[in-house]
Amino acid sequence: MGSYPPIPQPEILPPDAGYTQPPPPVRRKRPSWAAAPATYLLVGVNCAVFVAMVLSGVSAGNPTVDQLMHWGADNAGAVLFGGEWWRIVTAMFVHVGILHLATNMWCLWNLALLAEPLMGSVGVVAVYILTGAAGNLLSVLVNWILYHNAPGGPVFPAGAGASGAVFGIAGALIVLLKSNRLPVPPQELKKLRKSVIYFAVLNLVLGLSISGGNLFLHSGLNIDNMAHLGGFACGLLFAVPMVPRIGSPRAVFNRRLEIAIIMVVGLLVLFGFYLAQLPPQ
Repeated sequence: MGSYPPIPQPEILPPDAGYTQPPPPVRRKRPSWAAAPATYLLVGVNCAVFVAMVLSGVSAGNPTVDQLMHWGADNAGAVLFGGEWWRIVTAMFVHVGILHLATNMWCLWNLALLAEPLMGSVGVVAVYILTGAAGNLLSVLVNWILYHNAPGGPVFPAGAGASGAVFGIAGALIVLLKSNRLPVPPQELKKLRKSVIYFAVLNLVLGLSISGGNLFLHSGLNIDNMAHLGGFACGLLFAVPMVPRIGSPRAVFNRRLEIAIIMVVGLLVLFGFYLAQLPPQ
């Protein structure tokens, strides 16, 4: 018998030989504004209002009372006796010069960026508007008590700025950062919460000190401490029924947020109705 050459055996390849694995899908990095849209929105609206004021001829460093009132500043007489209740909201977007705007926006930026993951974009806008309104309403009441019986007739001061709402966000953070649902080490949460508490206490004390010093030195620096206190107290109240969005089922978070908004809106409406009954003299 003749010899035959060996039959070549086919090369056995692994199933994926000759093929390259498809590259993993590239995840587009979300722009920073998309991660905190409410923070960008609120800072943007405040800055846009100030730019519009300056472009219209308002002084960037020292606007007059008439100019502030034209752009929506708060005033007890205009609200209570002129029926201009919209000032309760517009005043939180009007600022008394570039320095006032810069300091308020710096605080708003840092606190809102911390708050937005905890209460969502809707929650941040809601707490800003509602606590800012609460602070302005309390300011209206206290100014009415102080000035409505002034000799020669009442002359109420104008109030403006986002600081009442900023204190409101701080108050809400103090409550939410106490939650044990957050997937953050307790020591880190404790540090964050302490820093927010220190911010609120130090700024409240500073505001009260400046106002007290103005009584004796007549420096012309007036701080609307009632707006700060009212906003801060409302922020604490707003967050009481809430749970943080991080670590909570979406349905639970949404329901608690709705409860917080409805509760605070109801209280503010009642407070406004009470103020509307105050006599002009």
